[in-house]
Amino acid sequence: MAETTTWRKLLDTALIAEGESWGDVVANTLTDEELDVQFYDGYGAPEGTPFFMWTANRVYFAVCYDGAESVASVPRNPCDEPPSHVGGW
Repeated sequence: MAETTTWRKLLDTALIAEGESWGDVVANTLTDEELDVQFYDGYGAPEGTPFFMWTANRVYFAVCYDGAESVASVPRNPCDEPPSHVGGW
């Protein structure tokens, strides 16, 4: 059986990568229940509920490439951070 994940697990990783934590979250379009729904994040069809999540510094969102789902983020405010492609490379 394929392994599953949740948005909470993927967001934990994304927040840490940006030096943030759940304490930095100011708004989120997912409920606690939706954050913990198990889904397959590998290639195929997207299964996770799309979302936006805001911290004071970043906006996090669902990314899907060929059905594989992940989390990306962009700066919330203008800054010198260089942009990158979102999705597949």
